[in-house]
Amino acid sequence: MNFFAIRAIYKSEMNRTWRTLLQSVVSPVISTALYFIVFGAAMGSHMGPVNGVSYGAFIVPGLIMLSLLTQSITNASFGIYFPKFLGTIYEVLSAPISAFETVLAYVGAAATKAVFLGSIILITARFFVPFSIMHPFWMVAFLVLTAVTFSLFGFIVGVWANSFEKLNLVPMLIITPLTFLGGSFYSIRMLPPFWQHVTLFNPVVYLISGFRWSFYDESEIAVKTSLAMTALFMGLCMAIIFWIFRTGYRLKR
Repeated sequence: MNFFAIRAIYKSEMNRTWRTLLQSVVSPVISTALYFIVFGAAMGSHMGPVNGVSYGAFIVPGLIMLSLLTQSITNASFGIYFPKFLGTIYEVLSAPISAFETVLAYVGAAATKAVFLGSIILITARFFVPFSIMHPFWMVAFLVLTAVTFSLFGFIVGVWANSFEKLNLVPMLIITPLTFLGGSFYSIRMLPPFWQHVTLFNPVVYLISGFRWSFYDESEIAVKTSLAMTALFMGLCMAIIFWIFRTGYRLKR
């Protein structure tokens, strides 16, 4: 294991975050805080409880997951796309570092940034709505597992994209709508039976449901099912990345 190379790539990616602190950290936190103000504090005070939890507290896990998914994909995709765009990817490909070590460095940095941001948003939420965490261990587990899984997915997006437009296509037009329709602001039990079954085809539903269970010990979907679906998606992403490095798909473009 080439720990020196892994550390070099990891530190480079983390330093890029600190250089763009306003864009990488401050901006997502402010955007999420606005959600808490509008939906949690303002609208939540006029709405009844959802599944036995106040509406403001109910949306906390969903909003954290919304930021976590978006930032995981964005950080990982930009991390691998910029070396391709600048031509420095050849330095990585020619260095004595394996594919596993390369993915470990880029995905590790993206997941670290996403978990850091999710933790800040969790702390920020305390200033707007009161909430409890019934299963703190599983809350951290879901946070880390989701960050790693979607950082792997973001790595795939960064390899696939050959323009900045494609780079923003998946987070903005796919992940964000799926998160909004995955129960971030409502319980899927509120939907008619037909749409409840349709919603189950949305993979984000399982992430939000499991994450919300860690807060309030209540979920629309069994926790084991949420973990299994997350693990399945992670395995699929790892298989695609293995194929990418084996075939060299778009790594040099």
